[in-house]
Amino acid sequence: MWTKREITLFNKFKTPFGIQLFLNTLPYNPDYVTKSPKRVLEERSANCFEGALFAAAALRILGNKPLVVDLMAYNDDDHVIAVFKQNDHWGAVAKSNFTTLRYREPVYRTVRELVMSYFDFYFNTIGDKSLRSYSRPIDLSRFDKYNWMTTDNDLEFIGDYLFKVRHIKILTPQMVRNLSEADNDVLRAGMLGSVKEGLFEPKES
Repeated sequence: MWTKREITLFNKFKTPFGIQLFLNTLPYNPDYVTKSPKRVLEERSANCFEGALFAAAALRILGNKPLVVDLMAYNDDDHVIAVFKQNDHWGAVAKSNFTTLRYREPVYRTVRELVMSYFDFYFNTIGDKSLRSYSRPIDLSRFDKYNWMTTDNDLEFIGDYLFKVRHIKILTPQMVRNLSEADNDVLRAGMLGSVKEGLFEPKES
């Protein structure tokens, strides 16, 4: 159950970008756990997946479906974003240890367009562009019977579900072979303020 204080906080979110600004204030959680949105509020920290779940819950309160998209990567962490539609266009709210993988304005006509806006900015710590595929939007209301928004239990099983659903590839093998590394300035900008303990350690390519 939500407390009155928690409900008051959620009611302060008037726009998806307001949710993003709140997520930006939370320290990045480097632990491999999956807290519910309620626990995120209680502990005031979130990793990528926890941030997406929190954003989906907050977007739901704003009248949107609680949708997430799983971005799958090679030699890097996967990323989960909460997505929403305004004026028939897609946008996203996200928590990330990389500055370049967060909010997207609702200006994308399709989910693929939205996903591809992350491509050039999705790289590991050695500069490999690592995004490879994405899922269709997944409605988290399928997990309402588990009280995913307020439970004290770990929600790793939702992550397991996201891993198993069909993902749509965005690159051919030839495209992968021809990829350039991330620009050094963009790489530094992307890692601005990153929590080192939460960074994926890639194998040298």
